[in-house]
Amino acid sequence: MKKIIETFRNIWGIKELRDKLLFTIGMLMIFRLGSFVVLPGVNPKGIDSGSTTATDLLGLINNFTGGAFNQASIFALGIMPYITASIIIQLLGFAVPYFQRLQTREGESGRKKLNQIMRILTVAITLVQGGGYLTYLISKEGALLPGISHGLFYLVGIIVLTAGTIFAMWLGERINERGIGNGTSLIIMTGIMSRLPNALIAEFQAKIGGQGGGLVGFVFEIVFLLAVIMGVIMLVQGVRRIPVQFAKRMVGRDSATMPAAGNRDYIPLKVNTAGVMPIIFAQALMFLPATIAQFAGGESVAASPILRALQDFTSVPYNVIYFILVLVFTYVYTALVVNPQNYAEYLQRQNAFIPGIKPGESTEHYIDNITTRITLPGGIFLALVSIMPAFAKVLGINNAFAAFFGGTSLLIFVGVILDTLQQIESHLLMQKYDGLIKAGKIQGRSQSGLQQIGGF
Repeated sequence: MKKIIETFRNIWGIKELRDKLLFTIGMLMIFRLGSFVVLPGVNPKGIDSGSTTATDLLGLINNFTGGAFNQASIFALGIMPYITASIIIQLLGFAVPYFQRLQTREGESGRKKLNQIMRILTVAITLVQGGGYLTYLISKEGALLPGISHGLFYLVGIIVLTAGTIFAMWLGERINERGIGNGTSLIIMTGIMSRLPNALIAEFQAKIGGQGGGLVGFVFEIVFLLAVIMGVIMLVQGVRRIPVQFAKRMVGRDSATMPAAGNRDYIPLKVNTAGVMPIIFAQALMFLPATIAQFAGGESVAASPILRALQDFTSVPYNVIYFILVLVFTYVYTALVVNPQNYAEYLQRQNAFIPGIKPGESTEHYIDNITTRITLPGGIFLALVSIMPAFAKVLGINNAFAAFFGGTSLLIFVGVILDTLQQIESHLLMQKYDGLIKAGKIQGRSQSGLQQIGGF
């Protein structure tokens, strides 16, 4: 405890770090306050805040926006259009040479062009999603104030929703510049974690209220959650280090190496290179049949046992299909992100090689084989994490709290926390203070050594 208090004292004693933390907290508070400001023309009392669950598509969006979606807030779409635009740009970078050139070869000017394209695409996506969201509100009885013209509501609503998304994007960029951590990720994590206290209190009251387990059952659930979090930390932190040696070069009459002689560098291949993307893609596919059926006719979902099973996240067919999809998308996304040819070319340019492996094509095949091998356990572990909420629900945990036992919520939470702690530790070490922990290292998403090439 004394060590923890001393660490917090050191953090507060570094003015630059203190200012960054206070600025970040202030920006996140502004975003949370905006989540409670209702759109013009919406009747707050007529909104059914419980109309979606965490297991449907709208419930997933509501989870990412911290409840702003169900509350018809000016931040109802949150920063999700920006995330969608960034995913589209990233996928275009794998398929379109122009975007690939901007990402990898044109340096800072290329990144500026990509940011401009991403912002324009964000506005376009917001207009499309905003129109759909406003149609959704109009279809809900009692959601609008009496006498509100639908045309005027569309016009004002689209403008406000677009401004809200752009403002949320601006908050994220300001955090990147003047705060600490990744602004976009922190905004998403804040929305997700804002729902944790209510879910935790509801679960505690349910256990104490005689629905089963009592205090002992609640403590068991917390221990189970901590064990899952530890497993996810291992998944996020896990890397396979490939040692790299630099050939000697002549400097005058002496021979030298790059880097300095005696130092060993390595290529860190992450066990979970794909991150949370396979779960997002798999969820999108799982939601697709029921969403199409709902648009085709509301009764068709209840009438079809197959669609009912695909909507029930605790059913065996749902979890089997979901598990397989996550595993498949893990391989697909890893193949897109990790390009062994780029690694081999980079090593040749740096006059470096993997011990025992010939440069060029042999190095490319070697890295590809290792990536394929470590992706299997990483994909299986990720798929298990994705279906963990179903196991939590089977154990009697309520839907809201079960969502934190796995899936996108837990992965985003762990990844963002590790990234932020890594940056805080870097500030402490630069000021010659001890890090956040006595031994080991908080690696987060960025590893020392030769960084991943060609990925985000």
